[in-house]
Amino acid sequence: MVGLGGITRTTRGHPPSHFLFKIESFSLLVEEKVEKYKSNAFEAAGHQWRLVLYPTGNKKSNGSDYISLYLEIEKTANLSLDWEANVDFKLFVFDQIRDQYLVIQDMEVPVRRFYEMKTEWGFSQFLSQKTFNDAANGYLVDDCCTFGAEVFEIQRTLKLEKSVLKKPSGGTITWKMDNFSKLDQNSYKSPVVSIDDIKWNLKVYPKGDTRCKDTHLSVFLVLAEPHTLPPKLQVYVKYKLRLRNQINSNHLEGTGEDRFSSSTTSRGYPKFVSLKDVYESSKGYMVKDSLTVEAEFILISKTG
Repeated sequence: MVGLGGITRTTRGHPPSHFLFKIESFSLLVEEKVEKYKSNAFEAAGHQWRLVLYPTGNKKSNGSDYISLYLEIEKTANLSLDWEANVDFKLFVFDQIRDQYLVIQDMEVPVRRFYEMKTEWGFSQFLSQKTFNDAANGYLVDDCCTFGAEVFEIQRTLKLEKSVLKKPSGGTITWKMDNFSKLDQNSYKSPVVSIDDIKWNLKVYPKGDTRCKDTHLSVFLVLAEPHTLPPKLQVYVKYKLRLRNQINSNHLEGTGEDRFSSSTTSRGYPKFVSLKDVYESSKGYMVKDSLTVEAEFILISKTG
């Protein structure tokens, strides 16, 4: 059954996995006006814990007319300054008549963070005093009651990545390839240009790489000296590869967004433009047997 705030109350036959807290002569806690009563420490999920019971409710947290029950982490002085424990926990009360447990859990926020400023979580309205004190319900029988807890830590695997995006100034590589029709090597690389303290160049296959041999011009942006980068460094780049139109401003462009690293050094377009269009004089890409290829860096960031 789901109540207000996502609090669920369900029943089950098997006891809690980690701790049972049996109290005899419970009425003495009420008669002597004990505000809160703590169990001994128990170990679960790699930490020490206690159950904290308010026999007549935690009045400071809207617990009047209820009994309140909390889970408290113990012996935190031995932990590091930035300690925290993220746990999924359930609290229990035993029905002695039906031999089953009432299980109370916050399903809306199932994982709670325990840390220096918050060492206790639980339920101010754990169970109404009327329900608890009615012997027919089985929770308080012969002035005896039993509470319990299950505590499972959710291991923190959070990885923090800081990414500072920049618009690099002067972030364009411009490369004029003369005598283009006479180029006979498989590929050519432009002079190296340093952008945001990283060295880059362009790589062009005049007659296409293996995926488009003799049909297209292939153009790639390349990390020039990947071996000089830290192994875990990732460089995000939003860029434009461009074949300039030397007659008008109708340039051919392709935009990419990629991550470069020491193991991923090249990104671009195998089929950037057909060789037919390259050699078609009316297209304006080749003038006096020269092409001008560019890489414009729009955004760049480094992480790792």
